[in-house]
Amino acid sequence: MSSTIMMERTGTSLPSMGMPGLGTTPSASTGITPTNMMMVPRCTLKMEKCQGGCRITCSCDDKMACSMVQNLCSMLTGGLCTCCVMYNGMPVCTCNLTMGLCKCEMTDSGMCLTCTSGDSQCCEMIQACCDCMCCMMDAGCTCCVMINNTPVCCGCCETGKSSSKSKSSR
Repeated sequence: MSSTIMMERTGTSLPSMGMPGLGTTPSASTGITPTNMMMVPRCTLKMEKCQGGCRITCSCDDKMACSMVQNLCSMLTGGLCTCCVMYNGMPVCTCNLTMGLCKCEMTDSGMCLTCTSGDSQCCEMIQACCDCMCCMMDAGCTCCVMINNTPVCCGCCETGKSSSKSKSSR
């Protein structure tokens, strides 16, 4: 499947920085610690502020990747939603959306994750995280959306749409 990314699931938000005893066990015969890897669908991400918070839309061109995103979201629904923004595979920013209620809805091409709060200060924090992630993705970073620390989808932002919007507002 060409529309997937290999991600390490080691119990931390830093790829390749595993924690001993969490998901990994040393191998006595080879001396190499096996990794806990999974294939994650590559998607196009769109992040935007909405009433009370933000909306993250993951869309996949490949039907198999779309189905995988939807199945992962269905299995993990109700868990902690996290976005890890990376540049050249290294985490730059991690936003744990603990200050709001996150809901996952299926779309024709993937899923839409909406994180909102009725509290005005929590809403401001959610929208500030959205602005921060949009800025980094416009600059060339990728984002991995996780639910319960399990990667659900990874990808880049829609090309041209968010950057042209920010240029027109200047």
